[in-house]
Amino acid sequence: MDSVGCGGAPDAVDFGDAGADTLGHLFQHEGLELPNLASLGLYEIMRGRSAVVPEAVPLRAGAAACRLTEKSIGKDTTTGHWELAGVVLEQPFVTFASFPEELMAELEARTGVCFIGNCVASGTEILVRLGEEHCRSGMPILYTSADSVMQIAAHEECFGLARLLEICAQARALLDARGLRVGRVIARPFAGNAQEGFSRTANRRDFSLEPPTMVLDRLQEAGVKITGVGKISDIFAGRGLAESVPTKSNAAGMAVMERLWQREREGDELIVANLVDFDMLYGHRRDPTGYAQALREFDAWLGRWLPQVAEGEFVCITADHGNDPYHPGTDHTREQVPLLTLHSPSPLHQSGDFTQVAELLERFFLRNE
Repeated sequence: MDSVGCGGAPDAVDFGDAGADTLGHLFQHEGLELPNLASLGLYEIMRGRSAVVPEAVPLRAGAAACRLTEKSIGKDTTTGHWELAGVVLEQPFVTFASFPEELMAELEARTGVCFIGNCVASGTEILVRLGEEHCRSGMPILYTSADSVMQIAAHEECFGLARLLEICAQARALLDARGLRVGRVIARPFAGNAQEGFSRTANRRDFSLEPPTMVLDRLQEAGVKITGVGKISDIFAGRGLAESVPTKSNAAGMAVMERLWQREREGDELIVANLVDFDMLYGHRRDPTGYAQALREFDAWLGRWLPQVAEGEFVCITADHGNDPYHPGTDHTREQVPLLTLHSPSPLHQSGDFTQVAELLERFFLRNE
């Protein structure tokens, strides 16, 4: 559940996120009830740590839950997912307020285009400010944020999606060649016009830094078939996956997960999914009503899907960071995340870091190793 933090990171103040609590504030202000997530232990780990949670819900047989505290230095998608996969970053990814002139000159020489922007901005605000100029000049919009990202936005029709993706691939190659550990280069295609407004399309693509050896590599080597749903392939630079199914919404991701779960299996299989709407559509845009509704929709789907999970099958639901829609600004928030499990292969550590997810996967799949 991308960005569904549960507050209380001990070092949140160091990231400017004191008081951030994505789920806690949604329970407090939006009348949120999530009975199916609660049946896996969500209310128990929230109670006493956040403002308001509903009445207790009986736990499903085999359910267990805890909070995870990120050990790596960062609060971005890549850092969170990598730690979930067993990789702790001792040094954070590099961030910029603007990218150096020398780097920009080389990028422009490689791609044959000039860029506008090169500043910290929110993805929606910068389209309002520079979208018309981009369409008039043909120059892509380049910007960044508090995360370690280089984001490049261009109009799908005026500029072309394929051309934008090629420029982003060249930017990734340049950063890697220079040893600049920027977590992601993100292609941000958009549509519309200045009169009616510009809006980002669902054809986003992430070009991630290659991760170190992680749990997906070890499971793949052991013969586990791993399928990524949503932006998982982008986050891990395609590593460890036998199959990738990109999706453009939470609803599509849930439908894909259900289809994959029901198909015939040969041997061990791991399905790893990222539901991005919580973060992209509602967290960054500071839309608590939309965020709460997306959680209700996921919870309702979960209630229909969980009865399909048999004994001997392991479910793990977690998050990669927070994005409190009540917190100032538009960036991610440094929070603990919930870990909700069904049929966990071992007891949960109540004070563990994100790598506990990788440990559980190894114990489940490599139990006979």
